[in-house]
Amino acid sequence: MRRAIGTVLAGLGAFLIAVAVLVRFYVGDQVIKFPLKESLTFTLQGTGFSYFSPTLVREVTGATVRTISTVTGDPGSGSSSRGVWDEFTAVDDVTRGTAFNYNARRFAFNRRTAELIDCCGASIDGKTGIRQSGLVGFLWPFGTQKKTYEVFDPTLNAPRPARYAGTSVIDGISVYRFVEHVPPTRDGSQSLPASLVGMPGTSMVTLPEYYTGTSVFWVDPLTGAQLNTTEDEKVTLEDATGAQRLVLLDGTLRYTPQGVRTVVDKDNSGRSEYSLLMTVFPLSAGLAGLAGIVAGLVLAGPVLARRGRDERPDRDDATAPAPVLDSAARMGPGRPSLEQ
Repeated sequence: MRRAIGTVLAGLGAFLIAVAVLVRFYVGDQVIKFPLKESLTFTLQGTGFSYFSPTLVREVTGATVRTISTVTGDPGSGSSSRGVWDEFTAVDDVTRGTAFNYNARRFAFNRRTAELIDCCGASIDGKTGIRQSGLVGFLWPFGTQKKTYEVFDPTLNAPRPARYAGTSVIDGISVYRFVEHVPPTRDGSQSLPASLVGMPGTSMVTLPEYYTGTSVFWVDPLTGAQLNTTEDEKVTLEDATGAQRLVLLDGTLRYTPQGVRTVVDKDNSGRSEYSLLMTVFPLSAGLAGLAGIVAGLVLAGPVLARRGRDERPDRDDATAPAPVLDSAARMGPGRPSLEQ
């Protein structure tokens, strides 16, 4: 009975160790993904902004600007490996209580790596011809590395390199810092009255638009969550000589304190789930399996040892000399004796 119990415990222990290895190195990668059904809101705000107001037909300065981005998942268009989300961003002048810009974006991405996929009606402001590539922009890979990533820039509608720039801590979470810098880059053109940009004449003129920006991202390398960001942007119109004629946008946006807390709370929930599946469960199962194997060997050991002793020949019997027959016996019955 002891041997049977020991064998069962040892087998169960080996099974638990196998399960621990399987969960840690295979099941985790299949289960831990960005969700299909999601609802997120990101709020960034900045003061001292300058921008061109189409409503007022003039440049506004010293404004407090806020952007609110709402993201919702489209589970019906996703799959086990692909997520499809829709994002809508409104830009408001908080000082004057007016909205001056809107953006809509639909994107598909790999649910493990956060890499954009060109499918499923992906578009920018309804334009499906814009190919989105690189990382999503606010999602990073699970297990983010200390390296340069190509991150999609929705202003340029193209990926830009975000370089690793060190570590930091946000609400007790160790994060990686990445910096994306865009030097003055032409980004289309604008047609407007010459008088509006201080040029002679009353006709319309078309001027090239230039974008300059620096974005800083703070990323939890474990979950790929972006816990904070700052966006320093400047968009201007320049003439043929390179002289600045009009400022369309100039200022710095960053997550609000409440926005950071909201993202951190959500990330802490994700970190707990990740730790449970990738660390706590495999470690517990592995230790329980090891204990089962040890207990099984302890129980079966005495039985095996005793069985071994029972199967060994008796030492006294094995070394006893063969019986010696007397001379009469050796002569055998009916044989004459030599003695007279």
